[in-house]
Amino acid sequence: MPLITVRPEGLYCEAGNFYIDPWRGVETALITHAHADHARTGSHHYIATQSSASILHKRLGETIDLQGVAYSEPLKLGQTWVSFHPAGHVLGSAQIRVEHKDEVWVVSGDYKRCTDPTCAPFEVVPCDVFITEATFGLPVYRWQPGSVTCRQIYDWWQSDLERPSLLFCYAFGKAQRILAELRQLCDRPVYVHGAIHGLTELYRQIGIPMLETIPVADQPRTYKFNGDLILAPPSGHRSSWMKRFTQPQTAFASGWMAVRGARRRRGYERGFVLSDHADWPGLIQTVQQTGAKTVYVTHGQSDVLSRYLSETMGLHAVPLQTLYEGEGDF
Repeated sequence: MPLITVRPEGLYCEAGNFYIDPWRGVETALITHAHADHARTGSHHYIATQSSASILHKRLGETIDLQGVAYSEPLKLGQTWVSFHPAGHVLGSAQIRVEHKDEVWVVSGDYKRCTDPTCAPFEVVPCDVFITEATFGLPVYRWQPGSVTCRQIYDWWQSDLERPSLLFCYAFGKAQRILAELRQLCDRPVYVHGAIHGLTELYRQIGIPMLETIPVADQPRTYKFNGDLILAPPSGHRSSWMKRFTQPQTAFASGWMAVRGARRRRGYERGFVLSDHADWPGLIQTVQQTGAKTVYVTHGQSDVLSRYLSETMGLHAVPLQTLYEGEGDF
């Protein structure tokens, strides 16, 4: 029987009697990171990295039973040894290593391979079986360094100082990464939507350096925001909240902007390719470096990536369907 199997509640390890990122409430849930498609309410006991604890409490409730662990700290769960290792996705994100007898499995969660000043860099974890995400598992998805893309964002902001510059991005991870990268280019404050403000303050509390931020709601109704950069989640686009701004220039920062026409379909004037997931070369590189001979592929383009790994690299690679395939913050 495989060490980790798919049950109606999620990925289950019988030898350790725990679930990883379950989509229903369970007794013991190991959480790779605090995005909503991986961390859900209803479980009795949670285990996650110490650096993700504040965000998990904010999203799941202050009263949850949460055990925080350090990266690489070994835990004995049932007949298994478990440890969390940096995934480079967002603050506190982790891959979960599960060892039982002479076999090692790694569940990647979401991960990226490029530098991000707001979270620990990805760590290659050798294993026999690797469960990898494939959110951007197509050859068209190839990222520039975040510093390069954020220079483009800065230049766009400075290109029209007669209007507000309204940049839409995901509230947890992406917004803070942009604020940290822009800190290398200027010292101007950035205005933020309320959904971004609270999460950004949690980053500040653990010492992540970013530009100063001011909640939009703190400004008087007469304030014009001309020449200012404002960060907002995608839910704010074309909402009543946008009425605060007069003729803003708009943009969206996401890996989806790598696809021609995606910006126009979503109704933004400009698109910036910036993702907190691995691109196609990063996915291939990671699988190679783990040394895994069996690979299960989930979240996104699982069919394409598994076929490539099987036909080109000679691995035993198969898609692994999960309940929330393709959802999440990108």
